[in-house]
Amino acid sequence: MRIGIDVGGTNTDAVLMDGDRVVAAVKRGTTRDVTGGIVAALEGLRDQLLQRPPATGSARAANGADGEGATLGDVNAVMIGTTHFINALVEADRLAPTAAVRLGLPATSALPPFVDWPDALVEAVSGRGYLCHGGHEFDGRLISEPDPDELRRTADDIRARGIRSVAVSSVFSPVNIEFEERAAEILAAELPGVPISLSHEIGRIGLLERENATIVNAALRELATGIVDGLSGAMAGLGITAPLYLSQNDGTLMGLEFARRYPVATFASGPTNSMRGAAALSGIGTCAVVDIGGTTSDIGILSGGFPREATTEVTVAGIRTNFRMPDVLSIGIGGGSRIHPDHRVGPDSVGYRLPEQALVFGGSTLTATDIAVAAGRAEIGDPSLVAHLDRGMVQAVLDRIADEVAEAVERMRTSPEPLPVVAVGGGSILLPDELPGCGTLHRPGNHSVANAIGAAIAQIGGEVDRIYTVAPDRRETVLDEARQEAVDRAIAGGAQPGSVRIVEFDEIPVPYLPGDATRIRVKAVGDLAIKELSTKGAGHA
Repeated sequence: MRIGIDVGGTNTDAVLMDGDRVVAAVKRGTTRDVTGGIVAALEGLRDQLLQRPPATGSARAANGADGEGATLGDVNAVMIGTTHFINALVEADRLAPTAAVRLGLPATSALPPFVDWPDALVEAVSGRGYLCHGGHEFDGRLISEPDPDELRRTADDIRARGIRSVAVSSVFSPVNIEFEERAAEILAAELPGVPISLSHEIGRIGLLERENATIVNAALRELATGIVDGLSGAMAGLGITAPLYLSQNDGTLMGLEFARRYPVATFASGPTNSMRGAAALSGIGTCAVVDIGGTTSDIGILSGGFPREATTEVTVAGIRTNFRMPDVLSIGIGGGSRIHPDHRVGPDSVGYRLPEQALVFGGSTLTATDIAVAAGRAEIGDPSLVAHLDRGMVQAVLDRIADEVAEAVERMRTSPEPLPVVAVGGGSILLPDELPGCGTLHRPGNHSVANAIGAAIAQIGGEVDRIYTVAPDRRETVLDEARQEAVDRAIAGGAQPGSVRIVEFDEIPVPYLPGDATRIRVKAVGDLAIKELSTKGAGHA
C-alpha cells in the first residue's frame, strides 16, 4: 500500500492506494508551513480507515490485497508532490543569500549574472554575481583556463558577505563539465559547509537560462533541507516508517537526499502528477488533460502516459530558465475564481479562503463554485444560498468557462488529428459533458484527487548521460550497453525489474573529440518495487 499526497496552492489532497485501487481519499486546506496541511490530510486518511468495518483475522492478514483493516503503519511508501518551492520563489520569501560564480572571462562580461532578474528577487537572495576565467566554446574549444587564485579571492568575498549558497556556471558546460567541477572543488575547500550547485547538472545549453535555473536551485537549498526534515518528522509523528519520496517535474521520484540537492526538480510536479493521474484513471495514455483546481486551469498534453516537455525556455516568477519542465498552459479559471458583473471568470481568486468567502458557505463573494452549485453540478455548502441567482447568468458563465478551456486545449494541440480530453481536479465540475470543438469530455472516477493518485503511482527513473567512444562496427553494442546501464540504475533505485522501459534516448556526435566520441543520454523508468521496500530500504531516483 502507498500514500500519494499533492500539496497545491489551495488544497492538499491525499490518497491511500492498494495496488490500483483507491482505499481512502481526502482533501484538506494547504497551510503555509506545508507540513500542517499534510499532517491534517494524513489524519483524514487515518480517520477513514478507522471508520471501516473491523477486519477478521484472515482479512487482516490479507490487507496487502484488499486494504481491509489496514492502518497507516501498513503503508510501504509515501510520495509527495509539492508546489512549495515554486511558491517560495514567486513570493520571494524563504530564499537563501546566493552567489553566482560564472566561468567565462574574457567573454560573457556584457551580461552579468542576475541581469534579467526582477529587482525584488535579486534583493530576496542578496544576489551577488562574480565573473571568473574559464569556459569553452560551443565546439569544445577553450576560452580560458580557470584561475585558482581568482576563485579563492572570490570565495573570500563570498564568505565576507555572509552568503550561504553558491551557483557555479561555465560557458557550454553541458559540452564539457571539467571547469565547473574544478571550480567547485576549489570553492568547497574555501567555503566548507556552503552548498554548491553546478549548472550542467540542472539546465541545458543556453548560458543565461541555465545559470538562472542554477541560482534558483541554490537559493532554495536551505528551504529544501527544512522541508525535507519537516516532512520526515511529520511522518514519524504519525507512526509512518515507510520511505518518503518527492515527485519530480518528469513524473519520476527522487529520494530525500536528492531533493535536498535539487529542489528545482520539483517545480512542476503538480501539473505532472495531475496528468499522470488522469492517464491512470481514464486509461487514456495520449490525450489533452485539463486540471481545474482552486485558482487555475492547467492544460497539458500526454504522450504515451508522460507529459510533453517544454522545448523552449520557461519563465518562472519572471526568471528565464531552461531546465526540464512539462509543457503546460495555465489560465486563471478555478473553483475559487471570482465572477465579475460582465460574466468574466477570474483570473483573481479567493484561493484557500473559499470556505469563508463563497456564497454557498455564507460568504459574500460570487465564485465559480457558487455557479456550479447553482447549476446543480455540485453539492457543496448550502445550495439555498445561491438559489436566487439568475439562471441566464449562471448558464452564461458556464458557457464562457467551457469556451475558454476549449480554446486553451486548441492552442496546445500540434496536430489536426482529434485528441481525447480528460478533465480532472475538483473544479472540473465546471465543465460540460461535451466541450465545444473537442467532443465528449472524459471525467474519470476519483477525478478530484487525480493529482494525489499521480503522485502515488510515480515511478523510479534511471538515467545515463555520458560521452562514449563509438567505433562504426560497435555502435549497436555501445547503445545496448548504455540502455542496459539506465535500466540497471532504475532497478538499483528501487524499480521493479520487469516494469522498466526506455522512455527517452538521445545520441549526439561530438566532433571536436577524437575517437568517434558521441554523447548518449538514456532514461529508463519503472514501477516502484513496493513489496521489496521493507527489506531493501528506500532507493533514490
